[in-house]
Amino acid sequence: MSQSNVERVVGLLVTDEAMRRRFATNPQGTLQHLCEGGFGLTWCERHALASIDPHQLARFAAAIDPRLLKADLKEGGHS
Repeated sequence: MSQSNVERVVGLLVTDEAMRRRFATNPQGTLQHLCEGGFGLTWCERHALASIDPHQLARFAAAIDPRLLKADLKEGGHS
C-alpha cells in the first residue's frame, strides 16, 4: 500500500504545478500536508521524497505532454 502512495506523491509532484512549487519551497511541509490528507507514508519514504531535487521534477514535468499536467493558473502557466 505504501509504495502506491509513494507513486501517487511522485505523480502529483510531476503533474501538479502548484504542488511542485510548494514542494520546491517547503518539501517537508508539503509532504506533511499530503500525509494529513490521507497519503500514508513512512518516515523513510518522506525523507527520501523530501530529498528529490525540485529542478529535476521540473525537468521531468517539462518532458510530459502538457495535456497531462495541471497548470497553476494563479501563477500564470507552466513551470
